[in-house]
Amino acid sequence: MIFLMLGILLETLHGVKAAYYLDTRNVTRRLMWTLAHTHGTLFSLVHIAFAVSVGRIAVSSEGCLRVASRGMTGALVLMPAGFFLGGLQFHGGDPGVGVFLVPIGGLLMLLGTGSLLWGLLRRRGNEQGH
Repeated sequence: MIFLMLGILLETLHGVKAAYYLDTRNVTRRLMWTLAHTHGTLFSLVHIAFAVSVGRIAVSSEGCLRVASRGMTGALVLMPAGFFLGGLQFHGGDPGVGVFLVPIGGLLMLLGTGSLLWGLLRRRGNEQGH
């Protein structure tokens, strides 16, 4: 819901032609906030799909699911927050320091999806007798 509301806010800023958002000197802000909305929405959908499927998939251990969930949750918070904060205050076209949260969020998403994949592959290997 947060990222859907952010999208509505961005469209409203477009609609009222807010200089704070649309002025050519604010291209970095517009890009960062668009990326925050996009990644937040996408990661939300990935997390919902994970939550819906977790009862239907069998992994080698519950620890894999726990790491996957925590990684995806961390990514859902840190990556969009990094883009948003990077666009709040920027310097000569470069995003602000908040953008340093983005790669941490990316690594957490990699950890989460990797843990899920690892648990699924280990289970499959155990079933085949490896």
